[in-house]
Amino acid sequence: MNAKTEKLLSTLRLQPVVPVIIIEDIKSAVPLARALVAGGLKALEITLRTAAGLDAIKAIAEEVEGGVVGAGTVLDARQWDLAVKAGSKFIVSPGAGTSVLDAADQSDIPLLPGTATATEVMQVRDRGYTVMKFFPAEQAGGAPYVNALASPFAGIQFCPTGGISLKNAMDYLSLSNVVCVGGSWVAPKAMVAAGDWAGITKLAAEAAALRG
Repeated sequence: MNAKTEKLLSTLRLQPVVPVIIIEDIKSAVPLARALVAGGLKALEITLRTAAGLDAIKAIAEEVEGGVVGAGTVLDARQWDLAVKAGSKFIVSPGAGTSVLDAADQSDIPLLPGTATATEVMQVRDRGYTVMKFFPAEQAGGAPYVNALASPFAGIQFCPTGGISLKNAMDYLSLSNVVCVGGSWVAPKAMVAAGDWAGITKLAAEAAALRG
């Protein structure tokens, strides 16, 4: 196992659920991150789906003690560079495009590349990866599909993301080839808008208590 894989696994193993966070208002970034960390979710994926994403990563990296912030929805080398400069400790991509894989080869920051089929798993495996995102999890076949990948791909571990909630998280976490899951249910848009940080900390604590 190479150093970047070890670094990635040490982050993913901090908790059973990695929050997938879309920041609309930069003012909510730090209090939201602190609420999640207080509930036991230290690794935080901030997606680059909004204009506030990079600023949110920078603010959390600088101001949230105990948090390990990463960038999600990274689609190309330009976004990779911006995310790393902002302070990302890990990078997550919905797929495994050549641009992102090439950027990862030149960086010390670990990548969690996305896969959704056996062919994609093989292609990413050929690039040296043994830890992958499975996305979109529910739409791509759910826990039964991830379980079916275990036998032909011994040694490959997944972080399923997409359509996962408190209700079905254990379907994935109970599988031998799942290291953690990603989910947005721990930071509901309405609760973030209302500044209900205590409520979000409670949701985070429930997620942190899940174990495979």
